[in-house]
Amino acid sequence: MNERTGWDRRLTVRADGKGLVGHAGAVLLRKCADRVGVTEALARVLPQGGPGWRDRAALLVQLAVAITLGATNLLEAEQLQLHHRPLFGAPASDSTAHRALAALDEPALARVAKARRTVRRHVWSRLRLRPGGFPWLTVAGRRLTGWIVIDLDATIITAASKKQRATVTFKKTWGFHPLAAWCANTSESLAMELRPGNAGANTVEDHLRVLEAALEQIPDSSHAKILVRVDGAGATHGLLDHLESLNTTRRTVRYTVGWKMTDTDETAIGKLPEETWETSLQQDGRLQEGYFVAELTGLNAREGWPKGMRLIVRRVRPSGRQIAKLTAFEKKTGWRYSITATNIRHMWGIAGSHQPQFLDALHRDHAEVEDRVRTNKALGLHNLPSKSWEVNRGWMLASNLAADLDAWVRLLSLHDIDDLADAEPDTMRFRLYHLPARFTKHARSRLFRIDASWPWAQAFTTAWQRLTDLPAVT
Repeated sequence: MNERTGWDRRLTVRADGKGLVGHAGAVLLRKCADRVGVTEALARVLPQGGPGWRDRAALLVQLAVAITLGATNLLEAEQLQLHHRPLFGAPASDSTAHRALAALDEPALARVAKARRTVRRHVWSRLRLRPGGFPWLTVAGRRLTGWIVIDLDATIITAASKKQRATVTFKKTWGFHPLAAWCANTSESLAMELRPGNAGANTVEDHLRVLEAALEQIPDSSHAKILVRVDGAGATHGLLDHLESLNTTRRTVRYTVGWKMTDTDETAIGKLPEETWETSLQQDGRLQEGYFVAELTGLNAREGWPKGMRLIVRRVRPSGRQIAKLTAFEKKTGWRYSITATNIRHMWGIAGSHQPQFLDALHRDHAEVEDRVRTNKALGLHNLPSKSWEVNRGWMLASNLAADLDAWVRLLSLHDIDDLADAEPDTMRFRLYHLPARFTKHARSRLFRIDASWPWAQAFTTAWQRLTDLPAVT
């Protein structure tokens, strides 16, 4: 037996270990939920436990924890919680969880949303006390201090079986087409609406509902500076008019949306002098060679759009795979164009925010919403687990809570650890959440031990201590 294949010499594998806990990161997630007030806030709006009844708040929090750890359905969540029984007590069965999610009707969801808003206000107050302060965005080398950025986007969730309201999507797949809003500053999931697969990408009513729900989640949104970013689905009269109407003497609302180019736009682009084109900017503020930006405002007057709306056009040499999709105008000029609509004349406190180069970079930063979509799918939304529409809607809520818990653990306890502060779910699972530990009791104390040789062991204990030190919410 040589060294290459002799590693298992005299090795015996048995399933008789005691006090061992896999997925030790559950303690970080549950600790976070308890310290920031999620568990208590939900307990005030959901049915309490009693003889023959499970506490719905603890059930929902533990389900969110299980989803963060990787559970993809209610049975997996139950099995994971059974493993964690020495820590958190006896779990709810998958059938109990099924009934609890099914019972989340519209009034219950509204109460939960209100509870989440209360918790978010507390979390944001703690974020402002961090050494680095609140996580303001940086775009094109400029820090957007004071601006809360909301990104809206829709995505496809495919279904492998017949489920209520699953239909053919615009991509010719089968499933659902939810619309969601995220806070770009914190990566939190602010609002999400489950929709049938054939729901429109640019349905105004859906955008208005999700936007309203997202604004409700923003602490002190009635007197905040808010930037809303949407792709081309947001270029509708109804949405842009509504965004303009949200501006008050106390609240500033700005937007950037994608713009579907028409013949009128192409005619206007053709009138642009060559010297008006400027080299665009990268997100670090350096020039992005080969990409150019100009302002189209005033050259293609359109009736009915909000007064003061600006159009920023961007051009780049098309790649080989894009040539087949070029319009006749683009083939003639040899450039591929895209347009952004915005009402930004100046963002208070941001130098150069009126420049087309900055506005182009600001909207392109919206592409990070794809990261939010991907990470939310990694946190339970890759596949909705039930045939029931109500249960799937409840599962989506639990997934949104999971996204918030994951974000809060990083924001409150790992914010100064470079390789974890912005880590995605798979990275967090590998480095912290799936870490094994030994659970023991001694002298009326309970000990939770992790291997000191693990490269991120110190990060784990640091996160636990910082979450423990958070003042309890009363």
